[in-house]
Amino acid sequence: MADKKVRTRYAPSPTGSMHVGNLRTALYEFLVAKSQGGDFVLRIEDTDRERYVEGAVDIIYKTLKEAGITHDEGPDIGGDHGPYVQSERKNMYLPYAQQLIDEGKAYRCFCSKERLEGLQQENVGGGYDRHCRDIPKEESDALAASGAPFVIRQKMPLDGSTTFEDAVYGSITVENSELQDQILIKTDGYPTYNFANVIDDHTMGITHVVRGSEYLSSTPKYNLLYEAFGWDIPTYIHLPLIMGKDEDGGVSKLSKRHGSTSFEDLSREGYLPEAIINYIALLGWCPKDNQEIFKMDELIKAFSIDGISKSPAIFDYDKLEWFNAEYIKAMTTEQFLETARPYLTQVLGDSGLDLSKVAAILQQRVTVLTQIPDMVAFLAEQPEYEKELFVNKKSKTTLENAPQLLRMSYDALSALKSWDHDSIHDCLISLAAENGLKNGTVMWPTRIAVSGKAVTPGGAIEILEILGKDESLARMKKGLEKLS
Repeated sequence: MADKKVRTRYAPSPTGSMHVGNLRTALYEFLVAKSQGGDFVLRIEDTDRERYVEGAVDIIYKTLKEAGITHDEGPDIGGDHGPYVQSERKNMYLPYAQQLIDEGKAYRCFCSKERLEGLQQENVGGGYDRHCRDIPKEESDALAASGAPFVIRQKMPLDGSTTFEDAVYGSITVENSELQDQILIKTDGYPTYNFANVIDDHTMGITHVVRGSEYLSSTPKYNLLYEAFGWDIPTYIHLPLIMGKDEDGGVSKLSKRHGSTSFEDLSREGYLPEAIINYIALLGWCPKDNQEIFKMDELIKAFSIDGISKSPAIFDYDKLEWFNAEYIKAMTTEQFLETARPYLTQVLGDSGLDLSKVAAILQQRVTVLTQIPDMVAFLAEQPEYEKELFVNKKSKTTLENAPQLLRMSYDALSALKSWDHDSIHDCLISLAAENGLKNGTVMWPTRIAVSGKAVTPGGAIEILEILGKDESLARMKKGLEKLS
């Protein structure tokens, strides 16, 4: 298979939002293909109608697009190996199962549901005792022709073992006695997940199969099917589990109790798609150097299968937030303004404030976009605050000197003819120098009066400029009244 073009596939079921584990699988499938000049295929596995969620296919397309994971073939763009929706391929599976029956490698099983349930209760043969395995072909054909319901099962080897190679976990051997005769076609004529998977992967020319390590135990079943048909076995790449930190200090498989676990929810919480993808890429894969920030084209160049770890990866929300902050800081001011605009207009929509100036004081301080409304709400409406906020040990402001300091600032700023950053800066710095005061001693009471908050994005000068002269002086006047 070395001379074959690398082909990987992402085959999600449309059952809702995309979990970070599924997204990582899609990303690694994409990187395995693209790092080796191959093709990445999208296939929708929609045959489990009980779990099907309306609109979930659109979520798959939307998530992959936002994440920058582009497929070469798929339901929306076509290709030479379609159809790419499993339910549209339903007529192709039965002939392959019939081929195995004709070759003596599979058989029809007519056991009733009640009989099988009874076996399970008795724990016979892992759930099935191979009761129909040796029914003569003529008898089986006659029963099928009479309309008796049946499933098609594969004849698994009864002794020996099956060994397979995994690119991450190495050589793995399973005793064949542990494998029961797996169902290939259900009574409704639809294929089982395992059977459809093998047929689809082979007919689509898939060379590398990437999936979670929870599927390791199923792999011998896949291989025995490939061998039954005499087909090339793909390269298997099983990925380590993604774990979450528990409150008691332990770890367990990532779930909603740890926090948001879907791409959609993380985006809604203010994480950038590029930051999410960058972080997820490093959950189970280690680059050859210490680089942490990767754009997608850099990931493609740096990625190699031998960098994938066997050890479970811990999803760390603090680390994701760090990545997000780095991506926000790296934006141009224009990019950040456009990204932040929906969050800014949420609270500043009709305030008439210059949003570009607001964005400028936020960019180096925001780590998650959803922080923005709370950070800037004071610009739209000054919150109620206690006069004790004017006290600051470091700036040497007290309730005794704050009224005088604020009055000095108010008078000096009232006299300004132009209201811009430099004019406000020069006015307040000169005021401090003329009175032998530290800059902070003048700035602190001014900022408290115009913001009503101990912590703000930007200092007194930036806030005064954004609010404008009239609003700033009106707020300072209220501050003087509070202190009097």
